[in-house]
Amino acid sequence: MRYMSIYRAAESTAPPSAEDMAKMGAFNERMTRSGVLIATGGCLPSSLGARVRAASGKVSVTDGPFVETKEVTAGFAIIECESKAQAIQLAKEFLAVAGGDGECEVREMFTGGDCGHAD
Repeated sequence: MRYMSIYRAAESTAPPSAEDMAKMGAFNERMTRSGVLIATGGCLPSSLGARVRAASGKVSVTDGPFVETKEVTAGFAIIECESKAQAIQLAKEFLAVAGGDGECEVREMFTGGDCGHAD
């Protein structure tokens, strides 16, 4: 099963140190070699982003930063796991490597023609 782990951190979180980046690189390399890690990506601060919202047939655009948000999406990983429990365990391991305050939302992804419906 394929999952997306969405990492959220406090907006005020400082950029990672060189040592932290090395630890994360080693973690990502280990997960890639094991065949679990499919893709990763990081996000720049919300101050550089925009929200595009559709409501009642109208589209609005709001430039960042998003002051009502206490945490921001800082990155994501797409992982291939045997179970939701394994995906959760990998998210816990990631948070330990990432350090600081944050959370990972683990969501199963659609694959093939299943549209996410269990039979």
